[in-house]
Amino acid sequence: MRAARALALVGVLGIAVYALYAAAMVALHPRYIYPFGQDRFDNPRFVQRAVDDVPVYVFDGGADAPVIVYFMGNLGALGGFAPMLDHHADKGRSVVAMGYRGGGGLPGQSSETSLKADARRVIAGLGDVLPNRRGPVIVQGYSLGTGLALHVAAHSNRVDGVILAAPYAQLCDLMTTAGHVPACYLPGVQKWQTLKDVPQVRSPVLILHGDRDDLVPHAQGLELAEALQAAGKSVDFVTVAGAGHVDLFGRPDYMQPLDAFIEAARE
Repeated sequence: MRAARALALVGVLGIAVYALYAAAMVALHPRYIYPFGQDRFDNPRFVQRAVDDVPVYVFDGGADAPVIVYFMGNLGALGGFAPMLDHHADKGRSVVAMGYRGGGGLPGQSSETSLKADARRVIAGLGDVLPNRRGPVIVQGYSLGTGLALHVAAHSNRVDGVILAAPYAQLCDLMTTAGHVPACYLPGVQKWQTLKDVPQVRSPVLILHGDRDDLVPHAQGLELAEALQAAGKSVDFVTVAGAGHVDLFGRPDYMQPLDAFIEAARE
């Protein structure tokens, strides 16, 4: 009898400890999603502007140039993505890169809700920063930013194409694996469930994912591609052989399909 009571007490204590751990993870998880750097983006080719109070960095490639609306990963500092932004500028494309509040020296604090709202404002207000644009609009996201790119494509009729590099189907699945808590089902968790935007996507989608990505596994990108395909959307999935999460840029099997996708949108 005593042994049974002891076991029951151990079970109750174990449940209590796990509940406290889960509550702590819910409280602390934004720190892991938004570990923003504070280095300011000082690329002289880009001009800092604002779209409805949302900070953006703009390169104007001319009225007929394709417009790349860029959503970075969670470094929170655009300087880390300068090679990609410069590549687009070198190709004569216009670029509008959104800053994330609380990162890159910008005031404020980011959340899933605020970032998605900011992204929608940027798309709706492109004419404020590129008033003469006539080219197609391509939204491009990397890692965390892929959720913003697909969200915008699902909620705007102004998007002509979507490029997703190292995307996730559900960020909360990754939280579950890393934190051992059912993040997709816990209240208070910023879940970033990209799959929910799939049915409303109207534009062609290109997904590029390294097969050695140990941060956002290749299987996550494949799951998203399969969901798009099952929903009848136009999607191409490119596996970048030998690439991890941060070394996609510059690889021919990453750059060539990306550039081809943008050029096809001009036709």
